[in-house]
Amino acid sequence: MAQDSIQHVKAEEGDGIYSLLRRHGLDPGKFYEDFVQLNNANLGDDFQLYVGKSYQIPQAIEQNEIPEVFSQNYPIFGKDYATVPSISNRLDKTVYYLISGHGGPDPGAVENHGGKKISEDEYAYDVTLRLARELLSHGAEVHIIVQDENDGIRDERILNLDTDEVVFPNKAIPLRQVERLSQRVEAVNRLYLKHKGRYQRLIVTHVDSRSKGTNIDVFFYHHHKSKNGKRLAENIHKTFQKKYKKFQPNRKYTGTFKDRSNLYLVKNTLPAIAYIEIGNIRNKKDQRRILDPDNRQALAKWISEGILLDFETRPGQ
Repeated sequence: MAQDSIQHVKAEEGDGIYSLLRRHGLDPGKFYEDFVQLNNANLGDDFQLYVGKSYQIPQAIEQNEIPEVFSQNYPIFGKDYATVPSISNRLDKTVYYLISGHGGPDPGAVENHGGKKISEDEYAYDVTLRLARELLSHGAEVHIIVQDENDGIRDERILNLDTDEVVFPNKAIPLRQVERLSQRVEAVNRLYLKHKGRYQRLIVTHVDSRSKGTNIDVFFYHHHKSKNGKRLAENIHKTFQKKYKKFQPNRKYTGTFKDRSNLYLVKNTLPAIAYIEIGNIRNKKDQRRILDPDNRQALAKWISEGILLDFETRPGQ
């Protein structure tokens, strides 16, 4: 990391790593992991900052000297994130389909947090948008299957619940579960056949809602008959193992990847699929992870790195 000095700053109420870096003029996408390495001993579970504690901020001398090749505008990400810079072409000619769980008339599990309602679908959607932005920045073609035109990527802890999500291209989401899932399968499979012959993968992001006492790590499902799906899930899982070992060596990562061929989306969609559970919204510890926008960004970043690993180490390369 290019730097000429180390600046020490105190975390303020409501600060996360991303907001702290932004406030001091650093791109969180580039310097998040450097910050964690510098401050690992002073971070809480899931990289939380402690109010009033002093943290080291790397001062990059080259950050503003690196020109962006080009950028594109995607309004679906919201005004603060609509401009997506081109970082690389590592995923050139790939196609990714992203589905976030629930949506429309089905918000998933709804919990009360600090007197406000939080729902599964809003947090799964936010992580999905962040993942889409990461993949686009590396040259992928990305299709977001569940969409909300006015949410965008949100940096708030409490994401307001609404029911105006639609399914690509602009279909109202039905109330009955089987019809909802069938609608998503149809959207993905139609696009898959349209892009037949290209490298295509499907990522489903879901927030779990098991019993309140159950604290879970991020884990992954695949179809037992899909070698490509298994590789995809395994490579993202390996990435999470590596990240936890590097940044939280004293915290055991217990997330797994396994076959769940009985899930409707896993069983019926055509592309190789990785189905990801990012936490249990009913569990207070998991809530802290999911509600923190920095953690949602880290989840998206790490999933994208697992996707890059999967693509660049595929058989025949």
